[in-house]
Amino acid sequence: MNTGNTMDVNIMGREFRVVCPAGEREELLQAVAYLNKRMREIRDSGKVAGSERIAIMAALNITHELLTARTREGFDMEEFRRRIDHMQAALDAVMPEQDNLF
Repeated sequence: MNTGNTMDVNIMGREFRVVCPAGEREELLQAVAYLNKRMREIRDSGKVAGSERIAIMAALNITHELLTARTREGFDMEEFRRRIDHMQAALDAVMPEQDNLF
């Protein structure tokens, strides 16, 4: 089931057709621009040859950035989200009792 539109993107001179969820076109274009920039930086460094190797190195670098951002200085974003969800559930549990007070 296709829940979005297809669009053509260009990464390092190669065209790719991807499905883009409705309402996420701008985010996809930003992701393509970021990936393209990172791959070109790796290629231009001259240390990695071949588009497949460049893509893998870019993926590793971007994944490292993501994981570092999640746990920067001991701050675990996933744990933070779990704690917020727990607090939300606790609030949801006591809110109906508050309606009976008024």
